[in-house]
Formats: sequence, structure tokens, C-alpha cells
Amino acid sequence: MIRFGIAGFGLHAVRRLMPGFALARNCKVVALSRRDSRKAREAAAQYEIPHVFVSTEELSRCAEVDAVLVTTPNACHLQDVLTAVAAGKPVLCEKPMGVDAEECRRMVEAARNAGVLLGVAQVFRFAESTARFRERIAAGDIGRPIFARAEFSYPGAGHARTWLYNRSIAGGGPIADVGVHGIDALRYILQDEPRLVSALGRADERCLGKQSGDVEAAAVLTLEFQRGTLAAVLVSTRAHYRTPLEIVGDAGVLRADDALNVERPVKLELWRNGQRVAEETVSNQLAYARQVDSFAAAVEGREVFPVRGQQGWQNQLILDAAYRSLSSGKNEEIPMLSDDPGR
Repeated sequence: MIRFGIAGFGLHAVRRLMPGFALARNCKVVALSRRDSRKAREAAAQYEIPHVFVSTEELSRCAEVDAVLVTTPNACHLQDVLTAVAAGKPVLCEKPMGVDAEECRRMVEAARNAGVLLGVAQVFRFAESTARFRERIAAGDIGRPIFARAEFSYPGAGHARTWLYNRSIAGGGPIADVGVHGIDALRYILQDEPRLVSALGRADERCLGKQSGDVEAAAVLTLEFQRGTLAAVLVSTRAHYRTPLEIVGDAGVLRADDALNVERPVKLELWRNGQRVAEETVSNQLAYARQVDSFAAAVEGREVFPVRGQQGWQNQLILDAAYRSLSSGKNEEIPMLSDDPGR
């Protein structure tokens, strides 16, 4: 039983992580940290978490903590990961891994030099929906993938995480926040890497009394993958909650509404010649539990965690290129990391 400490215990921990740990089989939460000591104590009491701290440094020094789950705002990830790694603790870091690729490089190298595991919490790597997309496309159900589309939007005006509208803290708007889910899901499903990206986005002055700050409120990314698939990733904090996913091949189409959600069943549909020829319903309810159980098993040496730090670094290289394109108005090349055990 691997004992986790959650650094930055906030809304994400309440809404997603703790329900996931409640379903996990091989790990539990024994510590948390939060800068507001009163809120930290309240959360610890609510979830019966025995150890309470106000900093990642204190949490990382706790002898009862076997692994650290970093869920602080994006700009804090670098220092929190380095702090936990320096304490010899394996780290699972929330996405996006950093605010730029240089930060990710520093995290990966620090973990490698310390000989500790660094993983990235791309939770849809552990979802049934993306697993089935990957399996069916690999099996040739739609032939050669020609187009792909991933969308992730939600109504973000008035969101409790106000730092999402501050580029210096968030690293970007919905491209960084949820676009990384679409990007990573496509990399995983297609088993391929994008080589070019172009981005078009817009901010807004006011939306329901709120401003998008110095980040985009909506954006469209187009990606060209190495094997020729052309993909679009659409993101917004100004639209209804939607997470459709669709892959169009030369022999069929595989699609699902709300594919990247963990709350409702997901219906996958296979279409050929304008007719639906097959469908199946899957659930992503256990995705968060599988993620932490997988990391715990890797800490114990029983399996390899599938989303190592190198994967988060590669995602960040794509995000960085997307933001360069947003400024330049041009296609931007995406650097590729060389294969190594960290991937």
C-alpha cells in the first residue's frame, strides 16, 4: 500500500483525486499540503488525512509519505517537483507538466539524476474510451487514419481557479489547461507524433462579467502527424462542456461524444459508408483510480508507469510550439525528444 501526499490540495483534489483514491486498490492518501493552514486542516478532517502541512517541502520530508502527487498551480510545478525529488520521493505531477519545455527538462533530469520515478498525470491514458480507440484503430477498423478531431470545452467564466486567467501562473489558457488532454489522447490513440502545429485563438474582453485575462478564451490547433494524419484540437472556456473525439479513416469512422469525460458512460460508434455498423459503451469512472494504482505499482517495481516525465516534456514541446504559432501566425515545427527509458 503506497502512501501518497498531495501537494496543493484544492478543487481538483476534491472533485477528482479523492474519489479516485477511494476506488484505488494499492494506495491511499496520508498527507496533504495547502498554503492556507485553516483550509488544510479542514480538508484533512473531512477526508481523515492524518498529516497536514503548509508547504511541499514539509510534506516531502514526512517519513509516512512514499510518493508525492503535485497538484499546485502550473507555475509551482517545477519547484514542487524539484523539492520532492530532492527528498528522494517519487513524484506524479499534474498536467500540464510545466509552463514551458525548459521547466520539464529540468524536472526530468533532476528525477533521473536522483534515481526517482517522475510521472505525469495524463489521466486519459488510463481511460477505457481512449484504450478502445487505440485498440480498434490499431486493429484496422477504420483503415488508415486521415483526419482526427478532439474537442475539450467548458464554461470557465467565474471558475474558482482564478489563476487560470493569469499566463504567468497558468502558462496559457485552455490550450494548456485542456488542450493538452486532446493532444496527448491523439498521440496515444494514433501511436504517432505530430511534427507541425498551427494555432488560431482569441481572447475576449468580457464574458458573463469576467475577462479572459492575458490568455486565450478559445483556440483551434491543427496538427500534422508524422504518418500523415491531420488533426484538429478545439478548446474553449466559453462553451458548454464537450469532449467529443473522432478519427476518420479511409475505411471508416470511429467516434464518441464526450469521450474524454469520467462521469458518464461513453458510447463508441463505428461508421462505414454512412451507416453505423457497430457500437459499444465503456466507462472511464476508474481512470483516476487506475492512474494512482499504476503509479503505486511502478513505485513498488511491479510495472512500468506508462506516462513518464519524458511524455509530459514532449507534450509541453507541442504546447510551446502552439503558442509560438499563436503569436507568429505560421506553422511551427515541433521538436522531437529522442527515445530513452524515460519515455
